[in-house]
Amino acid sequence: MNVREIYEKYKALLKGHFLLSSGKHSEYYLQSARVLEHPEVAEKLANELANQIKKAGIEVDTVCSPAIGGLLAGYELARALGVRFIFTERVKGLMSLRRGFEVSKGEKILICEDIITTGGSAMEAAREVEKRGAEVVAFAAIANRGVCKRVNGKSERKSECKLPEDKPFFALEDFDFEVYDPENCPMCKAGSTPIKPGSRGN
Repeated sequence: MNVREIYEKYKALLKGHFLLSSGKHSEYYLQSARVLEHPEVAEKLANELANQIKKAGIEVDTVCSPAIGGLLAGYELARALGVRFIFTERVKGLMSLRRGFEVSKGEKILICEDIITTGGSAMEAAREVEKRGAEVVAFAAIANRGVCKRVNGKSERKSECKLPEDKPFFALEDFDFEVYDPENCPMCKAGSTPIKPGSRGN
């Protein structure tokens, strides 16, 4: 499965000057919603991701995604794995488990995003379920922005990666684009202003 071709086909690989959720800037942006709006494509991607997780022998009771970007990917992955799906959401800036969702002590949870850059949002969701006694067993995403190292991936772990090194991270493709701190962004220095087409800060 060529995930890059899929993103290009659905015009989900954007070029310009973008502000990422991590606060960094990039010339490229992955708009996964453009891919996941097609249920048959979302199903194929989730099935491929589920196969990786099953082959690795990871036991999962529940998939949890941080809203809003991870919802479609996480729901489809839970369906492919045949497990429950829940999500966290921000309340006054803090990632929270709401809507009557509960987790039990020792429940094995996989955190799923559409895209993982540094893994910051994924870790917020992980801490939210862990403080209730659940066990986070792995992380997953459709696409890896190349900051963290995925299972069988080519990108090496960078210092900005927030995912724990002792938990596996599964993704279908590495999109290892250059990212910049705002003060060192060449596009900003050229007079360009970044835009944020994602789920936060619009």
